[in-house]
Amino acid sequence: MSNILVAYFSASGITDYAAKTLAEAADADLYEIKPAVPYTEADLDWHNKQSRSSVEMADKSSRPALADTDADIASHDVIFVGFPVWWYIAPTIINSFLESYDFSGKRIILFATSGGSKLGKSAEFLRPSAPCAELTEGKMLNGRPSAASLKPWLASLGL
Repeated sequence: MSNILVAYFSASGITDYAAKTLAEAADADLYEIKPAVPYTEADLDWHNKQSRSSVEMADKSSRPALADTDADIASHDVIFVGFPVWWYIAPTIINSFLESYDFSGKRIILFATSGGSKLGKSAEFLRPSAPCAELTEGKMLNGRPSAASLKPWLASLGL
């Protein structure tokens, strides 16, 4: 078992690819954050203010239910948390994930994917959900990064 965990939420498969590549580059364990009720294409229609994702993101207290809480957080000191950027921040399911575990003394490094956004205020909005962790903004992993291209970033993090 690795000391590093890559935990991620992927709505359309793009973040899934980035997470798996990062896990390969870091020789890390992998955990997919899944909603109890999977998102449909209609749920992800950000043009529709009544779509599930739009409603969740409009309510900062929204905490979508998780399919499980089986991530082995206790065995890892470094946890990469990945997600697609929604409305310039992490989807609220990431808050659900962070609030479901004890991250005391853990190092959380964010990574994300987006069609054009940056991490924005993701770290700021997520820190209260993991108050006893060292949560830092990480990197956008857009496109299809290779494991080799991620190695210099991991080295810069001391990993």
